[in-house]
Amino acid sequence: MVYRTAGNLIGSSFSMLYLRSALFNAAFYINLIIMMIVFTPFYFLAPRRMAWFVPKTWVRVSLWLQKVIAGTDCDITGMENLPAGSYILAPKHQSFWDAIAFLPHIPDAIYILKRELMWIPLFGWYVAKMKMIPVVRGSRAKALKSAVDGAKKRMPEGRQLIIYPEGTRKAPGAEPAYKWGIVQLYTELNLPVVPVAHAAGLYWPRRKFLRFPGTIHARFLPPIEPGLDKEAFLQRLIKETETASDQFLLEAARSENPPAMPPTAVERLRQMGFDNTGHPL
Repeated sequence: MVYRTAGNLIGSSFSMLYLRSALFNAAFYINLIIMMIVFTPFYFLAPRRMAWFVPKTWVRVSLWLQKVIAGTDCDITGMENLPAGSYILAPKHQSFWDAIAFLPHIPDAIYILKRELMWIPLFGWYVAKMKMIPVVRGSRAKALKSAVDGAKKRMPEGRQLIIYPEGTRKAPGAEPAYKWGIVQLYTELNLPVVPVAHAAGLYWPRRKFLRFPGTIHARFLPPIEPGLDKEAFLQRLIKETETASDQFLLEAARSENPPAMPPTAVERLRQMGFDNTGHPL
């Protein structure tokens, strides 16, 4: 079996992939710097909700640059599944892409982050403007309590909490490892949870320089209403998210210009009964 990996690309193909990735990465940060220079006065003087225009515009321009330069488009569907008012958004976490791509679709997002990030000049000021939820590093129990307390304070304002159920970024196809924090927040806040499925890590890999061409498909899944038993909620969240993400993985493998398939993706496809090109074994 021949695995599709970045190592399989030789000669002009790899050179072009590397060049387009380098150009996009440069443009990505240049865009960030320009946005901060041009819009910082407006951002800090405008009311908080109006100031969302700045980071959302940065994301839209970044995704456009990704499409034009790296050849990586994105197709986000399921907007009809986003409830009105407050809810918890629970995306798969594979890449920096999923940390920003959903922001333009969320009216008034709120993130849980490490308190130390608030101390970074300018970045910390930007975060403070949006009234995020900083938590103190330490024991998991204390951090979770701090997150829950902060969310209880902010969510009555009609905001949408974005939390990644697996905590850290996972490679596409990796064995899911959902943390108990999402369960606690679901129970304590008594809000619907919207799972988000995708396979973005195939195109914007974690801790990698290369950006692979193609289309990142992501979908907001139907919300899980509050009130379920904790274990029932967790199992439903895992099943619905992973089933949809597996489908995106399979579709990527079968696409005309498939991205590099990491070993975790190849193994997951094998477990599903397919080879790394998406054909039945």
